Amino acid sequence: MLVLSADTERDPILITDTFFYVAAVPAVILFGIAKGGFGSGLGVAAVPLMAMVISPVQAAAILLPILCVMDLLGLWAYRGKWILPELRVLLPASLVGIAVGTLMFEYMSPARLRLLLGTVAISFTLNHWLQAKLTQASERKLFGPAIGMTAAAVGGFTSFIAHAGGPPITMYLLRRGLDRTQFVATTVVFFAVVNYVKLAPYAWLGQFDAGNLETSLVLSPLAPVGVSMGIWLHNRVTDRFFFRVAYAMLFVVGLKLMYDGITGW
Repeated sequence: MLVLSADTERDPILITDTFFYVAAVPAVILFGIAKGGFGSGLGVAAVPLMAMVISPVQAAAILLPILCVMDLLGLWAYRGKWILPELRVLLPASLVGIAVGTLMFEYMSPARLRLLLGTVAISFTLNHWLQAKLTQASERKLFGPAIGMTAAAVGGFTSFIAHAGGPPITMYLLRRGLDRTQFVATTVVFFAVVNYVKLAPYAWLGQFDAGNLETSLVLSPLAPVGVSMGIWLHNRVTDRFFFRVAYAMLFVVGLKLMYDGITGW
């Protein structure tokens, strides 16, 4: 079993740590809302939120079993609505990204992870805001398979490192002409496969200790809450205001993590 250098920041069992739950509860619910209604992109905020109170490595380990529960709920809710040709392009490339993430994980210090997460979060929000100022999505040039494979490889890597695979996959699928439900359903399948594949290397890397698994178990009842909220929003509420608030929050969290990463290098 490989022991990571980043584990020097691993905290003890967290089930009595009130301050931890101030960050962890909204992080899990936000991830569930993203998975259930908005295609996982906004779930990138979950690890950054938790990384403000614990190591990013530990945050990722605690979240993974919860994400696997969310994936099962999402697969049932969006069954049969995903686009298989897109998945045939994305899934093989994602495995390459996961393999690279496994090999590099032990070299990712907490400071590097925070800097990476902050960069991804800020890049994603800036991309969203800039795209909003361009032509309508239907008038933009569609991305091709080569970009899809690149996005999936990057998504597999960032998903393995910090469950932050949403941004590259979102950026690609938004330029594929899918309707809203097809978009969400396709991301649900993509991340279900990615997350269940990640279980084996996470176990090999020694991330599923008793404390992390116990904390995952305590937080797991929030999984159906978040996913149900996401599905409800997807079906009944326009997402304009939700996205504005969520992207603003993600940008602020990204700035904080970049600062922590730079100062802690």
